[in-house]
Formats: sequence, structure tokens, C-alpha cells
Amino acid sequence: MIRCPFCGARETARIDLEGSRFLVFACMFSPRVDPSLSDDEIAERLRTTLGASGRDYFRGTCDRLHVYVTKGDGAKILTGDPGPVGPTADPPAD
Repeated sequence: MIRCPFCGARETARIDLEGSRFLVFACMFSPRVDPSLSDDEIAERLRTTLGASGRDYFRGTCDRLHVYVTKGDGAKILTGDPGPVGPTADPPAD
């Protein structure tokens, strides 16, 4: 079991997808890792590659999320026409 290199939260899941592995921590940090690495190698790589630059990593993630929600596909979902929701505007005739 690996712990988050930023806050120490426990790993809660591993998802293998298209040749990559994603670790999910209780804090919601979900890095993509090489599935061929051992747990010790993954933990060391997370500490060395992200531990010192955590602020930059999270800033980049926040920036990408902001663009997604304000200008990307997320904006289309959030600001687009939701279509018919709930009861129809015209109730059926009796």
C-alpha cells in the first residue's frame, strides 16, 4: 500500500487502463504510474518527481481544470442547453 507523497493519505484504488496504472488516494490525488514498477519504486518515484514540485504539479492541474470548465468540454456541459429536464412544459391533455 502506497501513501500520498503530499499528505500521507492511504491508497484506496488502482485502475489499469490502456497500459497505464492510476493510483487513487483518499485525498483524491490520482497519479498515473508505470504498471511495471514495484510499490517501493512507485513510492520513490512519486517522492522524487512530485514531492519537491508538488505546488507546481497541483497548480498545473488546477489550471487545466479551470480551462476545461470555462472554455473546454466542461463549459459546454455546464453552460449548454440541458434539454428537457423533469416534467414537460405542456402537461398531457385529459
